[in-house]
Amino acid sequence: MTKTSTDKNKIKFLLLEGIHPSALQVLHDAGYTQIESLVGALSDEELKAKIADVHFLGIRSRTQLTADVFAHANKLAAVGCFCIGTNQVDLKAARERGIAVFNAPYSNTRSVAELVLAEAIILLRGIPEKSAVAHRGGWLKSAENSYEIRGKTLGIVGYGSIGTQLSVLAEALGMHVVFFDVVTKLPLGNARQIGKLNDLLAEADIVTLHVPETQATQWMIGAAEIAAMKPGGVLINASRGTVVEIEPLAEALRSKKLLGAAIDVFPVEPRSNKDTFESPLRGLDNVILTPHVGGSTMEAQENIGVEVAEKLVKYSDNGTSTSSVNFPEV
Repeated sequence: MTKTSTDKNKIKFLLLEGIHPSALQVLHDAGYTQIESLVGALSDEELKAKIADVHFLGIRSRTQLTADVFAHANKLAAVGCFCIGTNQVDLKAARERGIAVFNAPYSNTRSVAELVLAEAIILLRGIPEKSAVAHRGGWLKSAENSYEIRGKTLGIVGYGSIGTQLSVLAEALGMHVVFFDVVTKLPLGNARQIGKLNDLLAEADIVTLHVPETQATQWMIGAAEIAAMKPGGVLINASRGTVVEIEPLAEALRSKKLLGAAIDVFPVEPRSNKDTFESPLRGLDNVILTPHVGGSTMEAQENIGVEVAEKLVKYSDNGTSTSSVNFPEV
C-alpha cells in the first residue's frame, strides 16, 4: 500500500531533454498520470515558469538548475538526473530547499567503455584523416602512422566504474593497462596503478579520461600535461568538458605532437541540436568530435530511464532517499 500523502493523480512530473520512454512507463505503472515529457531543454525563463507547480523534475545534462531556478519551484520535491553527472544542479541549494536529487551512476558504463575502445582503434589506424580525405575526393592509402591496438598501453585517468570496465575490455584486446586515481584502487586483471599523473602520460600510448567535474579536475589536462604525453600519443575525453584545455590540445594536434584525439564533451555545449557547435577542434582531420553521446545508446538510455524513474517513485511513495546524492540515505 502506498504511503503517498497526496493523490497520485495530482502529483506532476516534468521530464525534459527527451528522456527515454522507459521512464514514462515506470511512472505510469506506479499509478502516476500527470506526466509531461518534452524533447529539448528549456531556457532559464521558460523553466522558471514551467517549474512552479511541478513536484518531480527529470533532466539530463543540458538543463541548469541554479539556486535562482529553485527559488521558483515551490512544490518541487525531487530532481531526477537521467545521466551520471549532477554538476548541472546546485546540490546545496536543492538540499536547503528540501529537494532530493537522484542520478544513474552506473547505467551507461558499458556504452562509454565501448565508445572509448572504438575510438582508440580508429585513431590508431588513422581512420578519421583517411575518411576526411576520401570525402574530399582524395585517396590516402598508406600504412604510415597506422597501428594495431594489441600491445599498446592504455592509460586510464580515473579508475571508477567506467575506468575499471574499460580496463577489462582493453586487456581482452591484448593491451597493457595502467591507471591513475587519487585513491588507491585494487587493479583488475593485470592493470597497474601509477602514483603520478605525469608518469602515466609519459608511458601511455592512449590516455583516456574518466573523472568527475570537481575543482581538482578542472583543466587538469592543459599545455604542460599535453607536452608530457608520449609523442604520437592519443587523448580521449568522455568525462567532463572542463577537464581538458581545448586550445593547447588543438595546437598539439595541428603540430602532430599527438597522433589524434577523440572529444565527446566540451567546455561550452549547444543547448539543442538546432544550435551551432563552435570549437577550435573543428576542421582538424585527426580528431573525432562527438556531441556528448558517450552514454547515448538505446540500451543505456532505457536502463537510465528505469533506474532514475524507480528512485523518484520510491521517494514519492514512501520517502526512500537511497542513492540520493544530496540527502542522507533513509
